[in-house]
Amino acid sequence: MFDKILIANRGEIAVRIIRACREMGIQSVAVYSEIDKDALHTQLADEAVCIGPAQARDSYLDMKRIISAASVTGATAIHPGFGFLSENSKFAKALEECHITFIGPTSEMIDKMGNKAEARRSMIEAGIPVVPGSEGKVSSVEQAKEIANKIGYPVIVKASAGGGGRGMRIVMHSDEFESQFSTAQMEAKNAFGDNSMYVEKYIQNPKHIEFQILADHHGHVVHLGERDCSLQRRHQKVIEEAPSKAITKKLRQKMGETAIKAAKAIEYRNAGTVEFLLDKDQQFYFIEMNTRIQVEHPVTEMVTGIDLIKEQIKIASGKPLFLKQSDIEISGHAIECRINAENPSKGFAPSPGTIEQLHIPGGNGIRVDSAMYQGYTIPPTYDSMIAKLIVYDKDRKSAIGKMKSAIGELIIQGIDTNIDFQYDLLNHKAFIEGRYDTSFIESFLNNQLKA
Repeated sequence: MFDKILIANRGEIAVRIIRACREMGIQSVAVYSEIDKDALHTQLADEAVCIGPAQARDSYLDMKRIISAASVTGATAIHPGFGFLSENSKFAKALEECHITFIGPTSEMIDKMGNKAEARRSMIEAGIPVVPGSEGKVSSVEQAKEIANKIGYPVIVKASAGGGGRGMRIVMHSDEFESQFSTAQMEAKNAFGDNSMYVEKYIQNPKHIEFQILADHHGHVVHLGERDCSLQRRHQKVIEEAPSKAITKKLRQKMGETAIKAAKAIEYRNAGTVEFLLDKDQQFYFIEMNTRIQVEHPVTEMVTGIDLIKEQIKIASGKPLFLKQSDIEISGHAIECRINAENPSKGFAPSPGTIEQLHIPGGNGIRVDSAMYQGYTIPPTYDSMIAKLIVYDKDRKSAIGKMKSAIGELIIQGIDTNIDFQYDLLNHKAFIEGRYDTSFIESFLNNQLKA
């Protein structure tokens, strides 16, 4: 087991990893930018190293500075969290060459699955159901348009190196294809430094279902059930829950077995998430695999009792999984609301600033993952998510009631947040009845504008 781990991240995920290290008796090293000098993760870690200015490219994305911090502090492993360098194969490769353990898959595995077009190709070869479209990346807009015309509109063009909803455009008609493709390609180039694209049939109004998997170095792979991540705005998840109301026991088994097959096809190891679209006919299609821990991992932890961060660390140290598939039981229901510093009434404009008053809800089955504290100043430089409110109860109805109570108790003053927006979603009849899909929030907002 590692003696010291450096966390190459910030915010709530850095705090989450530091706590796991502390519970396991492992020393932790935080890295931080100049604007994050008072951040909670720098105060909780055993050591903290400043790695540069506020801009992420000069700090949290600077591989050399992070590796130097690990070398100086004697950290023998690095946990990347999510975002930043977590799915950067060059970073994983550099750590391998420096004999520092990357707590995640190998650089080759990240390359295979991190490039969405290549992941799609690998899954087709493995016999995994995928959405109709190009087998891999397309070489030109002309080739892409030819494929789109063949599979029929609407289609979605996606960045091969994409994520977080960037470099994606839905194209409803042939005459707008070239302009939408070019816009997505330019966005991909700016966001990821890679403008390669691929094309898929756009499945209208699906459910977005993802399966959490764990895989060790010895060929053992298990899944920990699904998360329903269909409540999204601009391809960014807003509320997640586990298990999904839309999944039967038989379908869960089939999708779970497919997720395991996908992981085994590339000899995957560590934690990962296999994401599917589920259509109205209960047909599911692979869309991508995230080779890192997910923002929404707590809902899986709540319904399985398994600490995913600790499992990541154990697997990276070479330990075999202690779990068999038959050992994993899904019990009760969990919901997560992402709390963002933003103003929904102003087009979800970011709202950085100082937290003047803060009250965190508590009680049985309530968990808050956050790095905020009263008096802390939310910087304008990074993602707007400031907390994750997670609840657990015996069934979905009870969990919804608990979440409404908890979110009603959450007080954050001094900045704007999406708390009221989340409360409105929780009280909507379609959510309560589980009749929502990936188009729900867009329709919900359009109806609010008309009212």
